Amino acid sequence: MSSEMRVVGVRVELPANTPILLLREVEGERYLPIWIGSVEATAIALEQQGVRPPRPLTHDLLKDVIGALGRELEQVRITDMREGTFYAELVFDGDVRVSARPSDSVALALRVGVPIHADEEVLSEAGLMIPDEQEDEVEKFREFLDSVSPEDFRGADT
Repeated sequence: MSSEMRVVGVRVELPANTPILLLREVEGERYLPIWIGSVEATAIALEQQGVRPPRPLTHDLLKDVIGALGRELEQVRITDMREGTFYAELVFDGDVRVSARPSDSVALALRVGVPIHADEEVLSEAGLMIPDEQEDEVEKFREFLDSVSPEDFRGADT
């Protein structure tokens, strides 16, 4: 079982200067924070902001290669978390699956326009409920960042 997720955004956690990708259940209340690398954070943020670089970045190139090979990316799934490291897979037509980091998977999913899913086991282990005192998700995200550190998660996506 899995839940469809949407990207809330990427923020930089200070003072460690560590980017965090925050996903939220589409049909639920849980959030999934994943510490990611700065290159992937930039790729996700640029796509969310609709910025088109003059030359394709790696994730743009991967999207173009998939299309050129006649394949179709159907979804990405965050499938596991072991020792604080998240795992994902790209799910293509014909149920072809390729292991990938969640950060790369999300960056590609945003470019292709396919759903992002997180398996229930991952959400049960790493999903968080952020109190609803604040309606503004960005503000809730900032409050969340003020209360945690990367050590709370014992690992990262990279």
